[in-house]
Amino acid sequence: MKVILNHDVPNLGELGDVKDVAAGYARNFLLPRGLVYPYSPATVGMFAKRKAEIEVRKAEKRASSMDLKTRLEAEELVLDMPAGQNGKLFGAVSNASIADELLKSGISIDRKKIDVPGRVIKSVGNYKISIRLYEKEEATVKIVVKGHVERAKNVPAAPDHQRKRRHEEHPVATATEAKVEASPQIETESSAETQN
Repeated sequence: MKVILNHDVPNLGELGDVKDVAAGYARNFLLPRGLVYPYSPATVGMFAKRKAEIEVRKAEKRASSMDLKTRLEAEELVLDMPAGQNGKLFGAVSNASIADELLKSGISIDRKKIDVPGRVIKSVGNYKISIRLYEKEEATVKIVVKGHVERAKNVPAAPDHQRKRRHEEHPVATATEAKVEASPQIETESSAETQN
């Protein structure tokens, strides 16, 4: 089914674009939400009148995308993550953690637009990631992943002989021992009932 987009629709297109979509998708999702109009000479005429407005809007998006690209490529993100002695991280740097770090810098980027090499970064080092912007524009951002070794708390472990002694002082009954101990009480209760 041929439609004209009334709004920007993610993964489909922008305002004023003519697209061919599945009839069910148009009928059940796009049309009820007012995101598209069915393609007809009347709707083509309506969008022809708005063409100048649409072009101005696209030009503004291109300009803001170029500004964002310049700003992103000038930045170097430094992420400090817990890591082991060998440089392997105890977690991973994903597109979501990069989006959070960019947000701290005042840049809001959808995590789905961030391409991380290998989907996640699992070791300390310098990396370059790409971020998809407006149309086919991409920005390359430098990321430095630093690792810090977390120090274990200095709590000495108890020697083996002390662990055994503690276990002997507070023995734990097993299921069979508990059953044997409980059965004499049951017998005395049942014999008391028969005597009455």
